[in-house]
Amino acid sequence: MKKVLSIVAVAALSAAFVSCGPSKEELAAKQKQTEDSIAAVAQAQADSLAKVAEAEAAVAAEAAAKVAADSARVADSLAKATPAKGGKKH
Repeated sequence: MKKVLSIVAVAALSAAFVSCGPSKEELAAKQKQTEDSIAAVAQAQADSLAKVAEAEAAVAAEAAAKVAADSARVADSLAKATPAKGGKKH
C-alpha cells in the first residue's frame, strides 16, 4: 500500500511540476523579446557611434578651416612686412 501511495504521490508531483512550466509559445515570445532587446541595443550603439563620428568630422573641418584662415593671415602679414621687389636701386 505504501508503494502504491508513493508512486501516486511521485506521479502527481511530476505532473504538477511539468504542467507549471512555460508553454512553447511563452518560450518563443521570451526568446523573441530577448532578440528584439539585443537588436535595440545594437542599433542604439550604432547610432551613438555615428553621432561621435559626425562630431569628430565637424571638429576636424573646423580645425582645417582655422588652419587655413591662420595660414592666410600669416601670409598677409608677411606680405605687408617684406618690401616689394623692383623698388628703387641705390
